[in-house]
Amino acid sequence: MMHILESAVSSPWVYLVLFAVAVLDAFFPVVPAETMVITAGVFAAGGQPNLALVIGVAALGAFAGDHISYQIGRTAGQGLLRRMPPGSKRRAAYDWASNALQERGGLLLVVARYIPGGRTAATMTTGAAAYPRRRFALFDALAASSWALYSGLIGYLGGRAFEDDPLRGLLLGLGIAVSITITVEVVRFLRRRAATTPPRTPESRPAPGYADRAGSRSS
Repeated sequence: MMHILESAVSSPWVYLVLFAVAVLDAFFPVVPAETMVITAGVFAAGGQPNLALVIGVAALGAFAGDHISYQIGRTAGQGLLRRMPPGSKRRAAYDWASNALQERGGLLLVVARYIPGGRTAATMTTGAAAYPRRRFALFDALAASSWALYSGLIGYLGGRAFEDDPLRGLLLGLGIAVSITITVEVVRFLRRRAATTPPRTPESRPAPGYADRAGSRSS
């Protein structure tokens, strides 16, 4: 199995596949773009494919796909929101992206790249909100480049750690990515919980000496 995977990843066609998968993943998030980039990074530690090309192609694909998602949001964003029932996971993701867009602006695109389901919600929301396209392109270039660099290097580090066993290198790379994702989600959960917890108010107590003064008056 690993020999077949190695042959596929070493083929020149792998760059076209990575580009296509990164494009699709931007608006069809069930496509495992990050996993494929990490896998390519693992085998790049052995010389093939070229790590720089893997990162560059993945970044370009993500950038192009995000612009498709942005245009979908700009064209049919409000209609899509109306078809999302309140309380659903997709609606919650879009509500989060809308609030984050107001608070952070274009930085939302960078943050959302590392949140499961967040990238699609963020790009479509910016389109639906008619966020300026030039500013979108600027922040999205940063988001796509950092994501591709992060995914490719995680795989490369796993491949370097287990040069003679690509399977272990792949498992290590995926494990690091999953650990980072879980950490991000835990931090988000704790921040949401802290934001929704009402602050404790100190109990009202009589001023010092009040009880004594009241007692002396009554006597």
